[in-house]
Amino acid sequence: MASPTARSLARHLALASGYAALLAAAFWFSYKLRFFDASLESADRQVAIFIDQRADLLPWVVLMKVGLLWLVGHFRGFIAFFRLRDGIQLAGVLLVSTGLLLGYTLLARYGIGTPLPAPPRGVVLIDFNLSMLLLFAARVGIRAAVERRASRAERGKPSERVAIVGAGSAGAQLAAELLHRRGHGLNPVCFLDDDPAKLGLEVHGVPVAGSPAQLAALRERLRFTKVILALPSASVRRVREVNDACAKLGLTTLAVPSLRELATGRVRAADLREVSLEDLLGREPAKLDDAGIAAILADKVVLVTGAGGSIGSEIARQVAARRPARLLILDQCEVLLYQIEQDLVSRGYGALITPLVADVTDLVRLSALFEKYRPQVVLHAAAHKHVPMMESQPGEALKNNALGTETVARLASESGAERFVLISTDKAINPTNAMGASKRLAEIAVQALQARPGNRTRMMAVRFGNVLGSSGSVIPLFRRQIAAGGPVTVTHPDVTRYFMTIPEAVGLVLQSATLGEGGEIFVLDMGEPMRIVDVARELIRLSGLRPDVDIEIRITGLRPGEKLFEELQHSGEAFAPTAHPRITRFLARPMDWEALDGFLARVRELVQADRDRCKLGVKELVPEYTPYLE
Repeated sequence: MASPTARSLARHLALASGYAALLAAAFWFSYKLRFFDASLESADRQVAIFIDQRADLLPWVVLMKVGLLWLVGHFRGFIAFFRLRDGIQLAGVLLVSTGLLLGYTLLARYGIGTPLPAPPRGVVLIDFNLSMLLLFAARVGIRAAVERRASRAERGKPSERVAIVGAGSAGAQLAAELLHRRGHGLNPVCFLDDDPAKLGLEVHGVPVAGSPAQLAALRERLRFTKVILALPSASVRRVREVNDACAKLGLTTLAVPSLRELATGRVRAADLREVSLEDLLGREPAKLDDAGIAAILADKVVLVTGAGGSIGSEIARQVAARRPARLLILDQCEVLLYQIEQDLVSRGYGALITPLVADVTDLVRLSALFEKYRPQVVLHAAAHKHVPMMESQPGEALKNNALGTETVARLASESGAERFVLISTDKAINPTNAMGASKRLAEIAVQALQARPGNRTRMMAVRFGNVLGSSGSVIPLFRRQIAAGGPVTVTHPDVTRYFMTIPEAVGLVLQSATLGEGGEIFVLDMGEPMRIVDVARELIRLSGLRPDVDIEIRITGLRPGEKLFEELQHSGEAFAPTAHPRITRFLARPMDWEALDGFLARVRELVQADRDRCKLGVKELVPEYTPYLE
C-alpha cells in the first residue's frame, strides 16, 4: 500500500499533468489565433518560421508555467475546491510567466544571445488570455460538478428556512457554507441588513429582503423559523435589540462566532452557537496594546498560579498565545490542571507548557519550583473565592488568599522576577465578608513587599468584579436551576453586581501588567452594575422560557457577608488615570515593610482561631472590614 506522502505526490503530479495539457493547448492555439489566415504561412517566410518554431518552444513554455505553479504550492490544494485565493495565485503566476516571455522576446529583438527562438509578442499576449480562460473554466467546472453531486445527494433531506441578519462578509461566508453543505439542515431564504443600499441586492443568490425592523412582516411573507445573527463586530446594544425582537416573535436565534474567535482561524462563520448572556450583557471589546503585552511575555518564563480555575485558565491561554519561552501552569487540583493542560496542547502550545501540582501555601515546594524554573513574570490567580463558603471558615480564606499570596510574592521577589501581578477583587473594598477581607490582606502584603529594600520586582494588584460564567459564580447556578425547572433563587431584588467577560477581564489584567511600575492597585472599568434579578430574567428568556410564568424567580434574602452593591474605592486610596481608558490606578500608602513580619504572624494566629475571633482579629488589621458575627 502506498504511503500518504506517495499518494499526495501522485495527486500533485496528476493535477500538474492536467494543467500542462491545458497550457499546451493554449500555447498551440495562440499561434492559430495570431496567424489565422493560413495563406500567410506560404506568402510570408517570417510567419512560416514562427509556425515552425512553435513545437520547439511549447515544452519549455509549459514547463516554466507548471514549475512556477509548483513552486508557489498551487498543486497542494484539492482539485474540487477553487476559491478566490487560488484564482489570484493562478493569475499572478500566469502574469509573471507572461512577463518573462515578453522579456525574452525583447532580449532576442536586440540581438542578445538566446538559446531558443522567441515567440511573437502577439502570441504571448493571446497565450496569457487563453491560459487564464482554460484553467479557470476547468477548475470552476470541476467545483460546480462536485457541488451539484453533493447537492443531489442531500436533496430531500429536511431543511429549516432561516433569515441571516447582516449581509457583510460574515453573512456572505455563512450563506455560502449553508448553500454548499445542505447537511447543516438550514436553508437561507433572505438577508436582513440595516444598510438601505443593500436592499434588493443578492448575496450568493440570497436576496437582501429588508432590515431587522421589518422582521415581523418578512417572517409572514418568507416563512422562516430561525434567525442567525451574522454580526460578529456589532455593538452589544444592537445584538440585544435584534434578539429581543426575535424573542417577541417566538423565533429561535443563533449567532456566528465573535470577531475575536473568527480572527483565531479555529472557527468559521458556519460554526453557529446560541446567543449567549455574554452577547447581551457584555460590552464593546477593549482595545489592548498587543505589542506591549507581547513585549513583557514573549520569550519569558511565565508562571500562572491557580491555572485550573476560570480566570487562571484564560490567563494561561492568552499568555500561551504570546509565545513565552516557558509557561508554568500551577494548581493544587490535578484534575483541573489536567484539563487546562489538554486544552493548551490541543491549541498547539504543548511544547511551551509545564504543569505543576502544588499548593501556594507550601513554602518548601514553591521554593524548589522558583529555584528550578526562575519565572520572570508571575500571574497569581490562585485563591479561595466562594463568599458564603469562606464566611463559614475564614481561617482557610486567610491561609490561602493572604498567606499564600505573600509566599508567592516573596519568592518572586527573592528569585528576581520582573513582574508579579495579584488577581484581586472589588470585594476587597470596604469588605463585609471574610473572602474580601482576606484579599485586602493580600493587597497590603504585596504593597509592603514592593517597598522592601533590595526588591527589584514590580508588584501590583488588579481588582475587578464578577466574570460571566466563572466557576462558583451566579450564572452557572442560574443555568442549573433553569435546567431543573426552577425556581431561580435571587438573594434580594435590588442586589447589583459588576460583570465582565472572562477574556476581557484577563486581557485587561495583562494590559495592567504593562502599566505597573510597582505598588499600584489597578481597577478595571466594569461598566454599569446590573441587577442580579435582571440577569436571571435574561437567562430564562435565552432558554426559551418566560420569567415568572414558566420559571419562578424566588427571593431568598441576603446571605451573611453579602452586600447589596459593590464599591470601587476605599478611603486612603488616591485615584489616578492610566494610559488605558478602562484601567485606573489607586495608590495607597503602603505598610512599613519592617512591620510586615509581625503583620503576617498575627494572620497566622488568626488562621487557627474560631470563626468570630478570627473575623474580629482581621478587623484589627483591616479597620474598614465590617464582619458578620454569629
